Amino acid sequence: MGDGKKLIKQYTKAAINLLHRFIELIARCLFKLIYGTTGEKMPPIKDLLLLESATSIAYKIRTKKVSSVQVLNSCIERIKEINPLLNCIVANRFEDALKEAQAADDLIKSGKLSEEDLARNKPFLGVPFTTKDCIAVKGMIHTSGLYTRQKVIAEEDADVIARLRNVGAIPIALTNVSELCMWWESANTLHGRTNNPYDTNRIVGGSSGGEGCNQAAAGSIFGIGSDIGGSIRMPAFFNGVFGHKPSKAIISQKGQYPIPVSEIQRDMLGLGPICRRAEDLLPIFKIIVNKEAEPKLKLDEKVNVKNIKFYYQDSDIKGVMVSPIQPEIKNLFKKITIYLKKAHKIETQKVTIERLRNSVSMWMTGMKPGKGPSFGEQLANFNGSINIPFELIKCCFRISKHTFVGIITAILDKFTPTPENPKHIYMAQECGALHNELSDLMGDDGVFLFPSHPTAAPYHNEPLIKPLNFIYTGVINVLGFPATHCPLGLDSHGLPIGIQVVANVNNDRLCMAVAEELEKAFGGWVPPAIEA
Repeated sequence: MGDGKKLIKQYTKAAINLLHRFIELIARCLFKLIYGTTGEKMPPIKDLLLLESATSIAYKIRTKKVSSVQVLNSCIERIKEINPLLNCIVANRFEDALKEAQAADDLIKSGKLSEEDLARNKPFLGVPFTTKDCIAVKGMIHTSGLYTRQKVIAEEDADVIARLRNVGAIPIALTNVSELCMWWESANTLHGRTNNPYDTNRIVGGSSGGEGCNQAAAGSIFGIGSDIGGSIRMPAFFNGVFGHKPSKAIISQKGQYPIPVSEIQRDMLGLGPICRRAEDLLPIFKIIVNKEAEPKLKLDEKVNVKNIKFYYQDSDIKGVMVSPIQPEIKNLFKKITIYLKKAHKIETQKVTIERLRNSVSMWMTGMKPGKGPSFGEQLANFNGSINIPFELIKCCFRISKHTFVGIITAILDKFTPTPENPKHIYMAQECGALHNELSDLMGDDGVFLFPSHPTAAPYHNEPLIKPLNFIYTGVINVLGFPATHCPLGLDSHGLPIGIQVVANVNNDRLCMAVAEELEKAFGGWVPPAIEA
């Protein structure tokens, strides 16, 4: 009887996936008819400074080869050029930033601090950066894409912003997010929708989508995002840049909104860098990480890629209603395998982790707060709860202040099993078993290469047809592992593709070392056309 039930379950799952795949194909044809083949692309880069890494620009500023004011003006001009097309920036502090840039230049000219002192204590002095509109920057809006928070002004910097300011970096603007940072397309009723810089008909990912877009389009020198289900890595994937989700509980979340409402959510959420050049990941990470976490992270310990063991899974996770991995993305693992063997005589090992098939249920289990506030209450900014049926009706007439996805998420939240439910308990146990399986596999000297997403950037609104595709990144959050998205060029449609590098807890340095190696091998970020 048990075998019969299991067989029925397998056939049902296969039938659902077949139907979903058919719907996907039909929907893709419709979206192609609506949008056409290719949208606009970001304008060419005119200022070659914007091609350089944050590390390089910081060096040039403190050695007086360029001024902070000059770099900031380059970023301002670039933002003014790209934002009408991409809508990635939602607020700026250009005037205050210019004063801070001038102060940085004056400090350098004064000679009060030597170049060595500046490199040691102010490594990013005068370097402009951006962050998403859910990470507090004093004196700026702090909406997290929620319409009712449009007048909320941050009274103090988030800890990560304060730490970056402390080493001389200058926040210049905020970037767009999805509503309450809970969807993988960055669009909301307050700031609108952000467009992909490689094809404006496509999404930028979420929730750090505006930041990923801004980095790809070279609007600032580096960025900061947050990630509870792939919100750094998916935008990095769709926009062809690097993004790192840290190990659990090593970077302060103070000043990030919405606030995690359970210990599991706190472990799932991570703040980290988004940047165009892999060499910037580790220096930025060192600044924002909690001081008490530094000893176990061993960030000053040099990593020799030749000593790393490489495992990979290029196959689908076999989840219900999760898209199959596109052949061009699957082929990336082959290319990496060939490169590592030729360059370093490293033999990669292909694995199939069966428990990954339950990834969606595991992530949902982690996100259920138990006695914490519901998503409907969060959408109401804790002023009661939204009236879901009424908001759905208003949404049909486009007069709701909430997104359709936000309302649907509030509905689904009501049906997610609570921590006391046997299904919830079982999935929590499965999650623990999966964590142990991958942890044992990677050990202290291994990494796991895994797709960041099964397809290149879909058309706007297309994620509604395949809402669970975020799970390739989301499952890593619930496991608490660090992961870095690595861009590996463009596909045949000119859209960015890449993979994520996962390591054991507190082995973030391995992820970032592999990212640098893959950038050397495959080129990393692909800039737009350059005008001399």
